[in-house]
Formats: sequence, structure tokens, C-alpha cells
Amino acid sequence: MATGSLKNILATAVTRGVTEARARIFVHILNPTGQRSPHKLLRKKLIGEKVAEWYPHDIMKDDPLIMARREQERLSKLEMLKRRGKGPPKKGQGKQAAKRKKN
Repeated sequence: MATGSLKNILATAVTRGVTEARARIFVHILNPTGQRSPHKLLRKKLIGEKVAEWYPHDIMKDDPLIMARREQERLSKLEMLKRRGKGPPKKGQGKQAAKRKKN
């Protein structure tokens, strides 16, 4: 009986040693308990830089002159719509307010 348990102890020690040596040789992370670890995710290359490089830099957002011109165009269009009576209603005079006043 003692020889059987001694063989089992030696076998587990040998397999543990082999797995540790294999992990050191092939640069693997040794996880004898089998718990979940983020190592697999952290090992991958990050893709944020590649995605950012794919899209060209938008100079429209950085140039204040272009932004001012866009805002001026928006305001002039809004003024034209108001003159024709098609602009946005004043606060409290929209569809929802009209529904509430009926009830």
C-alpha cells in the first residue's frame, strides 16, 4: 500500500515538474488551479491605434473659421424658416403642449 501511494506522489511531482518546465520553455502562464485569468485577452494586440489610423483627420472640427461659417449658415437657414412660419415653436407651444391644454 505504501509503495502505491509513493508512486502516486512521485508521478504527480514529475508531471508538475514537467508542466512547470514546459511553461518556462514556451513562455506560457502556469495556472494549476484553473481559475479564470485575463492573460489571454491581455496577450492580444490592441486594435485602437489601427482603427484610429483608418479614418482621416477631420480638419473641419479644428478650424474655427469653418465652424463659425457653419453656425452662421445654420442661423440664416433658421431665420428664413421663421420668416415663412416653418421654424421651431416657442417653448411650451409645441404638439405636446397643445395636447395637454385640450385635456
